[in-house]
Amino acid sequence: MSWLVIKTTKARWEAELMQQILAAYNIPSRVVDIGSGVYCGQGSQAALQVRLQDQWTSLLLLSSPEEEL
Repeated sequence: MSWLVIKTTKARWEAELMQQILAAYNIPSRVVDIGSGVYCGQGSQAALQVRLQDQWTSLLLLSSPEEEL
C-alpha cells in the first residue's frame, strides 16, 4: 500500500487532530514523526499520511472553507 504525506505540522497534536477528522470519514491515515526538536513545548514535528487513492478527498476535508464574497 502506498502512503503519501499530505500535511506536515510543527506539533504532533495537530497531525493527530487531522487524523481524527479523517477517521470520522473512514479514511485511513497515519502520523509519522519527522523531527526530534521541540517547538515551544508543543512536541516534535509530524507528518500526516494517507493512502494514494484518498489524497484528494483528504485534502478537501482538511482545507479551509472558502469565504463568501
